Amino acid sequence: MVETLHGIVLNVVKYNDRNNIARIYTRERGMTAFLVPQGNTQAARRRRALFMPLSCIAFEARITPQRDIGTLHGTRRTTVPISITSDPVKTAIALFLGELLTRVIVEQERNEPLYDFIEAGVNLLENTSRGIANFHICFLFHLGRFIGIQPDTASYAPGRHFDMDEGTFVNTVPRGHHSLPPEEARVIHLLDRMTFANMHLFRFNHHERNAMLDTILAYYRLHHSALGAMRSHDVLKQLFAR
Repeated sequence: MVETLHGIVLNVVKYNDRNNIARIYTRERGMTAFLVPQGNTQAARRRRALFMPLSCIAFEARITPQRDIGTLHGTRRTTVPISITSDPVKTAIALFLGELLTRVIVEQERNEPLYDFIEAGVNLLENTSRGIANFHICFLFHLGRFIGIQPDTASYAPGRHFDMDEGTFVNTVPRGHHSLPPEEARVIHLLDRMTFANMHLFRFNHHERNAMLDTILAYYRLHHSALGAMRSHDVLKQLFAR
């Protein structure tokens, strides 16, 4: 069956000498995978440009039951990512988020709130220049709400620990649980106040920002074991080393 889909490209990996596999999060079907032909022709180069991480596209897809990989054609951009592809900082953020989203989104079903959140984030990354150094921190923190791991910040009180296994603030951490001490736990409560609209008002040095990123990724790994080590993580940290 052929259908029209709207999606956000997350990443592209080599499949064989003739094809790559593109992981695309679609509005209509959730996480999907499609064959994308390789090549060195002008048409192939144009096609590669369409499948940069966080590209928003529409396309015709043929999806066959019992097959994990579909085919697509008639691909077109729904937005033109000028600054994401030309600004090295934004490019690094796009690579990082594409890699992470590929690993933590496992559902192959429609989830419009999650799709809308990612799409809004892509549009903001493309069109804003304020608070970019905090963008990935803000995105990851609020993504938790859509994938079922949002911290229970209502349980916060000064002096409490953050139980990372349960995602809640506690007076005493159960034996064997991963946790943050009160001073670090306070940062989780602080991040709950950060939004895309006010992220430019939050001032962190590179050590603080990278420590936050490490903490958030550690929390994600506890709840999504498939996340593992990320190749784009260190690159992103180095970009914000000043």
